[in-house]
Amino acid sequence: MGFDRRTLLAAGAAAGLSTIAPHAASAQAASTGVLMRELATRLLAALDEAQRDAALFPFDAGNRTAWNFMLGSRRAPGLALEQMTAVQKDLALDLLDTGTSRLGLEKAMNIMLQQDILRDEWGKGTPDRNRERFCVQIYGTPVSTGAWSWRWEGHHLSLTFTLLDDTVISTTPSSFSSEPNTVPSGPHRGLVVLKDEETLGRRLFGDLDGATRRAALVWTRSPGNIQSNRGVERRVAAEAAGVPLGDLTQPQQDMAARLIEVYTTEVLPASLAGAQSARLKGEDMAAVRFAWGGEDLDGSIYYRLTGGDFLIEFASLVNQPLHLHAVFHDTARNFGAHRV
Repeated sequence: MGFDRRTLLAAGAAAGLSTIAPHAASAQAASTGVLMRELATRLLAALDEAQRDAALFPFDAGNRTAWNFMLGSRRAPGLALEQMTAVQKDLALDLLDTGTSRLGLEKAMNIMLQQDILRDEWGKGTPDRNRERFCVQIYGTPVSTGAWSWRWEGHHLSLTFTLLDDTVISTTPSSFSSEPNTVPSGPHRGLVVLKDEETLGRRLFGDLDGATRRAALVWTRSPGNIQSNRGVERRVAAEAAGVPLGDLTQPQQDMAARLIEVYTTEVLPASLAGAQSARLKGEDMAAVRFAWGGEDLDGSIYYRLTGGDFLIEFASLVNQPLHLHAVFHDTARNFGAHRV
């Protein structure tokens, strides 16, 4: 099992799912945007001057769109949990609560936990690598009228939320990535962080045959990593590789729809998932393409789902079948580009 968010402030292992703060539950009735603004304001007020300088950026700062989940042991820009007091950490985690569902928060917290696993069980990265090396970045002053944004970022986790007039207008780009995805040993043995992203992708391709399988198999070997690093997601989406879902059987289409849901809505709180779901209903789902990147002898795979306004990518790294990178782009709305 993963660890409870309350134990992020303490050493050692924990059991059970993440505990959502009351703030997140109230977001179902109240405006999530208002809640984010209030909590971001409270967090900033609790910081000293040096901490605020680290966490706060102008809205037009270049790094607002420079998301990066492939950080290794390095800190992202912003203010890290490890640089905060216990009270400040709790305020930061309350802010994270507002942008995630129970499942999304569990994934995020387990990805954070993996940093300790990589350090202690796998010997990867620097000796000071730890579960609190995740940073809060706030772009612009949290205001009720106007635009601002915030990001939660560290190794294998990058979540960006853009707001305009107290409304969340974008929840992408986002990445929930993982290593080791299934923990093979140690006190967290058996923990699986991304439970459906790999399993459903393999199942969908495995269910194809004949012409649909040949159309989906765009790369005979896995590319070895995602292709849509920052700034190139539109180019990657424009390649329109793979087989249209309209060519699949109904059960296969249902499987693809479920896989899309894993990335796009189930990690978000209901108030944000509903808006995302409404946008997806505007997609021509029959035209969405599923592309497969082969399977190397070591078990590494790659797949892509491309819609008119979204791009999903998944890759297990070459020779690292437990090392998974997964991203979701709302290509028309990343960073709120359609409104700000």
